[in-house]
Amino acid sequence: MLINNTDFIKLPVYIKGKVRNVYDLGDKLLIVVTDRISAFDVVFPNLIPNKGKVLNSISEFWFDYTKDIIGNHVITTDVSQYPEGLSQFKEELQGRSMLVKKIKMVEAECIVRGYLEGSGLKDYKATGSICGIKLPEGLKQGDKLPEPIFTPSTKATEGHDQNVSFEVLCKEIGSDLANQLKEKSIALYNKASKYAESKGIILADTKFEFGFADGELVVADEVFTPDSSRFWDMKEYEPGRPQKSFDKQFLREYLESITWDKKPPAPELPDDVIRNTELKYIEAYECLTGKKLD
Repeated sequence: MLINNTDFIKLPVYIKGKVRNVYDLGDKLLIVVTDRISAFDVVFPNLIPNKGKVLNSISEFWFDYTKDIIGNHVITTDVSQYPEGLSQFKEELQGRSMLVKKIKMVEAECIVRGYLEGSGLKDYKATGSICGIKLPEGLKQGDKLPEPIFTPSTKATEGHDQNVSFEVLCKEIGSDLANQLKEKSIALYNKASKYAESKGIILADTKFEFGFADGELVVADEVFTPDSSRFWDMKEYEPGRPQKSFDKQFLREYLESITWDKKPPAPELPDDVIRNTELKYIEAYECLTGKKLD
């Protein structure tokens, strides 16, 4: 079953994102992960089969795996325990949704980079630094960094988030909170990275969002999914070139090969791009969790 619109849920919409539709249940939220896909901040007309289930299930796995480092906003992913008569939509919601605490979000994205890629690579090529953090000279694309670095960005309501230095983050949200975010982000990355390596996967970088539940800092939204992280195949890893990824890199590479200005409307995707993107998501889930996608 492919899910795009979730209009069958007759509850107030809290927020509709590129991929997630979130509903307001008072002191709780219902997050539904659709099969929509975006790239370069543009949502595509095509759906990717099983993508919503993969993202939701991977987040569920990692939220549980990292709860010793920091709490999270998850209440349950069992649709039969959802309130407001939502259990009648078990077929549509099971595996692709979670009931969570409504929390006060911190207005920052917390990015941890263990390898040189993406916007960090562009920053490094231009300045020798990433978000003001000086790095050794002569690093190549995909090189492992001397140690993981925390490179936050400000949340943008539209378009791209803006990378900022840690000092700027301290000024915007306060030094105490900024230091907590840095400490927890790096601890989360280190634990997940070590686990992923045991599965033959490199966690190149990732991003988190945090908030407060009853005065306690928790991690929220999604964690260590192919949409929020770069996962590379350790067997194929070779610095100095783009790596084979367990994410939407296949889609990005296709888009780079066609004449599209990366502005809406997004082009229709060929069947082979849809299928290969689906397989990459499923492969990521099964490699990381050791389970078959239900």
